[in-house]
Amino acid sequence: MLVHPQFDPVALQLGPLAVRWYGLMYVLAFAAFILLGRRRCTPRSGWSAVDLDDLLFWGVLGVILGGRLGQVLFYEPDYYFSHPVEIIAVWKGGMSFHGGMLGVFVALWAYARKTGRSFLQVGDFVGPLVPLGLMFGRIGNFINGELWGRPADPSLPWAMIFPQVDNLPRHPSQIYQAGMEGLLLFLILWWYSSRPRPVGAVSGAFLVGYGVFRSIGEFFRNPDDGIFGVSYTVSMGQWLSLPMILVGAWLIWRARPSMP
Repeated sequence: MLVHPQFDPVALQLGPLAVRWYGLMYVLAFAAFILLGRRRCTPRSGWSAVDLDDLLFWGVLGVILGGRLGQVLFYEPDYYFSHPVEIIAVWKGGMSFHGGMLGVFVALWAYARKTGRSFLQVGDFVGPLVPLGLMFGRIGNFINGELWGRPADPSLPWAMIFPQVDNLPRHPSQIYQAGMEGLLLFLILWWYSSRPRPVGAVSGAFLVGYGVFRSIGEFFRNPDDGIFGVSYTVSMGQWLSLPMILVGAWLIWRARPSMP
């Protein structure tokens, strides 16, 4: 039976400065965004490296502010309202993707207005750059030993005990989600966006892909309390993914008459 290694949350100690694994994963996520974004900055795309740097600044604000507020409001309102100082302790982990997504939407809307682009044009450019960042985030969840999976059959070769929770074998759902929402979604979107698509099609593919993969992952992840309480049938993550799937499907349908 595998046992979670119980990693030290501090990856590197430089005197009084502690570099935490969770923060390091964010650095890797932003680095992947820049490297992949520069690949997409071509004369045909209409995007430049300067545009990318400006967009990253807006996106970082949206991810951090929206992700943290989403965790506070969607998943753990009772805890954070009782411990308000903990709201700013992002280095301890606890970031909601759906909250971060809403924060990014606001940031992209502001950036689009600033640059004279449409919101969907910006979304189509950003969509393929996001999944690898999500993968690093899930790896950070695994290192932190948080967001553990549901109990698993002990005969499952990769079933894992999380000692900080209990002695039950569980699914390492963080790794499942890293593979689906991260690597697999990246490969699909990178291929899909490799040829010209109608405005909104890539954004729609991202929303549908993430919503579907997240909903599948939720079947293996220990359900969160959320604002609706604990649900073992439809989890909070699945509730929040449903509108993503519907909006994404509508964007793809809307772009269908222009599809090559």
